Amino acid sequence: MKKVTVYTTDPCRRCGNAKAILERHGAEYEEVNLAKDPDGRAELAQRTGLQTFPQIVIDGHTVGGLDDLRAAEESGRLAYLLAA
Repeated sequence: MKKVTVYTTDPCRRCGNAKAILERHGAEYEEVNLAKDPDGRAELAQRTGLQTFPQIVIDGHTVGGLDDLRAAEESGRLAYLLAA
C-alpha cells in the first residue's frame, strides 16, 4: 500500500471517522496530531490549501477531509488510491 498520512487535532470526531474508513480498507497510516503545533498547522495549510481537520494525504496526493474521503470511498476511488 501507499504511504498514507492523516493530519488530526484534538478533540476531533471527524478525525476518528476518517481513521475508521482507512482502517476498514486495511490502510496503514501515520497520524500527525497538530493540536499543539501552530507552526505545523500553518505549514499544512500552505501545502494543502486546507485549514480544517482531518486532512488525508495518500502518497503525496491531498485527498482532502472526511467528506472527500467518504466520496472517494463511495466512488471506488479510495481503493484505487490505496492500491500498490
